[in-house]
Amino acid sequence: MSELPKTFDPAELEARWYQHWENNGLFRPARDGADPWTLVNPPPNVTGSLHIGHALDNTLQDILVRHARLKGKDARWVVGTDHAGIATQMVVERQLNAKQQKRTDFTREEFVAKVWEWKEESGGEITQQLRRLGCSMDWSDERFTMDPGFSKAVLKVFVELHKQKLLYRDKRLVNWDPGLGTAISDLEVETKDVKGSFWHLKYPLADGSGFIEVATTRPETMLADMAVAVHPTDERYTALVGKQVKLPITGRLIPIVTDEHADPELGSGAVKITPGHDFNDFEVGRRAGIEARDMLNMLDAKARITQTSDGLIPEELLGIDRFEARKLVVARLKEEGFLIPHVDKDGEEHDAEPRTIATPFGDRSGEVIEPWLTDQWYVDAATLAKPAIEAVRSGATKIVPKSWEKTYFNWMENIQPWCVSRQLWWGHRIPAWFGVPKETYLQNEVRGIETSPAAAFTNGHIVVADNDDDIRKQFAAYYGVSTEKITLVRERPSGDYAWTLKEGQHPVFQDLDVLDTWFSSALWPFATMGWPENPDPTLGGRYPNDVLISGFDILFFWDARMMMQGLQFMKAVPFKTLYLHGLVRAADGQKMSKSKGNVVNPLGLIDNYGADALRFFMAAMESQGRDIKMDERRIEGYRNFGTKLWNAARFAQSNGIAASTSIEAPEAQLAVNRWIIAETIATVQALDLALADLRFDEAANTIYQFTWSRFCDWYLELIKPVLQSEGGEGAEETRAVAGWVLDQILVMLHPFMPFITEELWSKMGPRDHELIVAKWPMADARALDPTAQGDVDWVIALVQQIRTSRTELNIPPSVKLELIITRMDDLSARRLQQNVEAIKRLARIDRVIWRRIGAARVEQDPTGAAIDHHWMEQELAEKNSMQVTLDGLLGFAKLEGIVDLEAEKTRLAKAIAAAEKERDGLAGRLNNASFVEKAKPEAVEKARADHAEKAAEAERLSAALSRLG
Repeated sequence: MSELPKTFDPAELEARWYQHWENNGLFRPARDGADPWTLVNPPPNVTGSLHIGHALDNTLQDILVRHARLKGKDARWVVGTDHAGIATQMVVERQLNAKQQKRTDFTREEFVAKVWEWKEESGGEITQQLRRLGCSMDWSDERFTMDPGFSKAVLKVFVELHKQKLLYRDKRLVNWDPGLGTAISDLEVETKDVKGSFWHLKYPLADGSGFIEVATTRPETMLADMAVAVHPTDERYTALVGKQVKLPITGRLIPIVTDEHADPELGSGAVKITPGHDFNDFEVGRRAGIEARDMLNMLDAKARITQTSDGLIPEELLGIDRFEARKLVVARLKEEGFLIPHVDKDGEEHDAEPRTIATPFGDRSGEVIEPWLTDQWYVDAATLAKPAIEAVRSGATKIVPKSWEKTYFNWMENIQPWCVSRQLWWGHRIPAWFGVPKETYLQNEVRGIETSPAAAFTNGHIVVADNDDDIRKQFAAYYGVSTEKITLVRERPSGDYAWTLKEGQHPVFQDLDVLDTWFSSALWPFATMGWPENPDPTLGGRYPNDVLISGFDILFFWDARMMMQGLQFMKAVPFKTLYLHGLVRAADGQKMSKSKGNVVNPLGLIDNYGADALRFFMAAMESQGRDIKMDERRIEGYRNFGTKLWNAARFAQSNGIAASTSIEAPEAQLAVNRWIIAETIATVQALDLALADLRFDEAANTIYQFTWSRFCDWYLELIKPVLQSEGGEGAEETRAVAGWVLDQILVMLHPFMPFITEELWSKMGPRDHELIVAKWPMADARALDPTAQGDVDWVIALVQQIRTSRTELNIPPSVKLELIITRMDDLSARRLQQNVEAIKRLARIDRVIWRRIGAARVEQDPTGAAIDHHWMEQELAEKNSMQVTLDGLLGFAKLEGIVDLEAEKTRLAKAIAAAEKERDGLAGRLNNASFVEKAKPEAVEKARADHAEKAAEAERLSAALSRLG
């Protein structure tokens, strides 16, 4: 046994123990024949750093994996990072810009090499930070989504989906980031409220009979309008349907069509339709019979005005930024009389009506996102979603909390095609190749002219394959030539480019785009296990994974897509249980953001309080998907909990209590020892149930209450006389039981607070293994002892009641009371006689005097003092005394000369009245439907918490007053 220092220092032991665990391979110990248990970590971006959401997510995962390891399973926690296409490319481009260089100064291959160089030198900082949190990941098998094996899986999935006609190329609207020059996902779009304007425009009818009014927040898009829509039932426009309007500025003739998208109750009821630049308008345009290839595009990749296919945009507007174009378009509409002024409440005219507009921004570039019509690769998500929907309905995958199922079903049943291509250089290059149409190739070969790749990408022949031989064979067969004549071109210089045919060689061009990172990460549960090389459908019993822990915000972007791809390629769900946790919010309930300045750095919290305290806070506050409010005081409280356990271990060492030699409970005769053994078993049972149900808060609270209250506060106090008496009866038994219980605490607490528990485990005596690979306690119901539990719980309840009363009446700890028992049944008498010394010591009682109900003789207390059995309760109650009541027992503690009873009654009555007034006032607010509906959620939640607090305070004080008689 190594003596513990007086002070608990988390920083020193955390660094030491983590290095020991990792260096000795203890995160995945060799366990031949053990049942496999697998959990995959949501791969953080290789550019990322640990934020509070990561701390929550990874703490919950680590609790489960450490628990599984302690249960003897072959627990594997798959760890790795995502290549984070956009984020990583931005990091490297910024480094180049700092050197007055840009990406296009290099070939694609050279730039990608620079990204790999950055990854090796600086990438993966977050993996070191996960170590600080204590994550017991299998680092020996760390994965990266651009590793060769993983990349092979990604390309195979793309090719197979294309063969199955579940992946295709299409022209549709995407979220286009002009700053980054790429399509982005919905998750990468941040919507902000921006002060803007609402313009009302006149669109003249082509026949000169009048005009139709439309309104827009983006007047520049009228340059690409293709229709005006009205509701089919709107009688105001019945006669106009089918007619044409002549657009101002461009002079384009466009039809008036009917569509239910137009709301008769909003504005004029007529809506301008720009299908190439608005998601709703795109669908209206398709319903009106406009093919995507015919929709007008008025913006280039940098969101500058470009000429539409009909050539009607005036020359002076071309090449300028969209927002500059907006000003010019509005000025020209006003000049030509097509702008309808807005009249404010004071009767003054303005060009536009002020509005607050929800505007999409790129979360990385900060640019306003444009819906942009472009050719991209899409996955038929609707088809892939059907088995994933059925998997949740059938219970093959269970979503926890169950309330998220409705959201899952709603999104999956209405899922849209999934755009998987991105206009980047860093990422999985799309294995698609383009060749000019056969007819063009034959003409050019005969004429000996140049072949432009533009023709190949516009309407050429496409081959999708993941190896060069297949690409050449398929193109050779298409053109009717030998494979030797097919030249693969992987990189095209920027600007105008043409390929001159030489000696009959024919070029085919690889798609320049890469795949969305969500496409590759959707394969994470099986591509990390060696698929497709491993033909075993269960991947050695590792698939499906046992559980996935995820934030609810990526349910659709990652979780649902893993479901779809797993079922498509592995014919089984990727995980048996999906646990969705909430967000960690600021203390006031607001969402954390850098702009608000309320972001909390988990590494700073670890520096201040230790990783164990932060982890325990996360677990204790995680309540089945509800958001967590940051509370640094709670974290400090859990550090104090660690200190409490540390001091309990020091007490054990100083009293000869050492490590247990058995996982089974020692034999015990003393009631207090039988009680703590039963309490330990009950705690194991409750903890097992809570973890099985993924009730992290319940699990944390269970082990916290047992450790702090039952073991430290009561058991150690109750056994002090036994341990400290010379040759005391039961001392050896008590040391064995106390050592065993402390061991069980360390094991049960280890998943939550791994560092302090491992340190204490190592210091309590010689061991043949570290705590991380110990055995989980046995929940042996045979060790439960209702009699001992009842006896000790009765003693604790009596002492707690006296202590509470002393506190409420401000009785100093130095003052000892005299307790007179006037009523007591046989069971209470036995309990009192067996534990009177402990009661006196713990409750600060000088002596206890009692008699049994119905006794006709004088009974004596252990001090020999006698009382007359005719001394009635009424007489005591009328005196200056405090009442003590418990099952089968009634007693009084004399307060004469100690407390001014009347003054205390007055004080308590005033305090009760104040608490009740606040309670009732809060109840009135909460019963007001207007307050509950209109107030901020955090305000309503605070009112509920305050009401509960005041109600409990009033109840507690009322109980105290009643005890005064």
